Amino acid sequence: MEDDAVFIGGGGPDQREAQSLALRLGNRHGLIAGATGTGKTITMQILAEGFSDAGVPVFLTDIKGDVAGMALPGPPRDGLMRRAEAIGMQGYGFRESPVIFWDFFGEHGHPVRATIAEVGPLLLARMLDLTEAQEGVINVAFRISDDEGLPILDLKDLRAILNFLGENQRDISLRYGNVTTQSIGAIQRKLLVLENQGAVQFFSEPALELGDFMRRAPDGRGYVSILHAERLMRSPRLYATFLLWLLSQLFEELPELGNPDKPVLVFFFDEAHLLFNGAPRALIEKVERVARLIRSKGVGVYFITQNPDDVPDSVLGQLGNRVQHALRAFTARDQQALRRAAQTYRPNPRFDIGEAIRDVGVGEAVTSFLEARGNPGMAERTLIRPPASSMGPIEDGARQMLMLRSPVAGKYERLIDSDSAHEMLARRAEAAAREAAQAQAEREFTAARRYEPPARQTTRAAPARQGTRAAPARRGDSAVDAFAKSMARQMGSRTGQALVRGVLGGLLKGR
Repeated sequence: MEDDAVFIGGGGPDQREAQSLALRLGNRHGLIAGATGTGKTITMQILAEGFSDAGVPVFLTDIKGDVAGMALPGPPRDGLMRRAEAIGMQGYGFRESPVIFWDFFGEHGHPVRATIAEVGPLLLARMLDLTEAQEGVINVAFRISDDEGLPILDLKDLRAILNFLGENQRDISLRYGNVTTQSIGAIQRKLLVLENQGAVQFFSEPALELGDFMRRAPDGRGYVSILHAERLMRSPRLYATFLLWLLSQLFEELPELGNPDKPVLVFFFDEAHLLFNGAPRALIEKVERVARLIRSKGVGVYFITQNPDDVPDSVLGQLGNRVQHALRAFTARDQQALRRAAQTYRPNPRFDIGEAIRDVGVGEAVTSFLEARGNPGMAERTLIRPPASSMGPIEDGARQMLMLRSPVAGKYERLIDSDSAHEMLARRAEAAAREAAQAQAEREFTAARRYEPPARQTTRAAPARQGTRAAPARRGDSAVDAFAKSMARQMGSRTGQALVRGVLGGLLKGR
């Protein structure tokens, strides 16, 4: 580690100069590419260590569970010591990095949560793989949420809003555009799939505070936030959408810094191809815009993937710092990808870049880092330096102890269920039902009072016949009583019908 740069490596058969990434250019983004097993994860680890040692917080994902070892010092190994000596690395030793563990599902780290309102309709539609018509319904749901003051915080809030759209489909379609029951049903089914993937835990509160990803340890080093993504990778669309949401939140909340001396945060996006596979043009444009503008806020984004072709050209052109591990060229398509990858590097007269990318071994790479003026540096064959922290997984007991000592321990573990759209619409439905039931009861009571029994017979007979006059009166009184009892028996069923009508038809009146 130099004062103003992150040491990457050196040596190799074709060059002897050390390769470093200038801290003040660390926010110009980067790419780590290479076939499986060529050393991409270790390169990500040594970059994270270097940024952390410089006081820069780091966020990265642990896809296979083998990056968590950064929390422990690496065991002394002769091979690592020989590698450090070969590249001229001075003062190489073993020590842990300050680490905070996170987990989308709250099992192997502190829970990571966000509200649906924060994710927004575009990313939610991407997460659910919605059609254009279904995405339109989601946009209507968010618009009604804003207009009616119904916050959408979790999945049950979104379901409640969609039910509201279905029950008031005609009126809402006139105001906001066509909303069909077919689209609502399709969205509800896809929400069920999302729930089965564990998204209920993510879409909840307390929502993540981005400042907790930007902490520094007492010794001045930046914390390395490690997101355990082994289970999350079973839902690749959910994984990619979450990381894109995180980038978008950073872009919206961080202030403009221009060109800082070092980044305020470095973000590593592993398995980056998942973000772009089948992504609509609108989403790719959003990624391009965020990547282009977020550097002025001091955030560096580094994509890790197997092949540079996995990243669209519009995004690839913004990645100035590159580490290219070996690419295998077994097929014609692989050979074309190899040639394209070689063409993106500044040529070096000492060797053929295409051949070097094909022939470099494990732990070796073709590197190119931005120079002082921001120009791409000449491609070099580089032996990647060994990490100081441990390479591999960590035992559950050690992980739990580190989580107990974490600076955010206890902050996110307790789930909060705030008053939001689901509760508000439920209260509105109950109020409308009570009003409907009360109105129906008043109408039935009024109808009962207006009922007039048959007229009594005129008293023209002799006093001796007065005893027979009581019978019609009793019959009249009995009919009124019988009618009232009949209405009382029917009150329950009629009131129940009124309740249903109140829920389905009276909601708009109750706004």
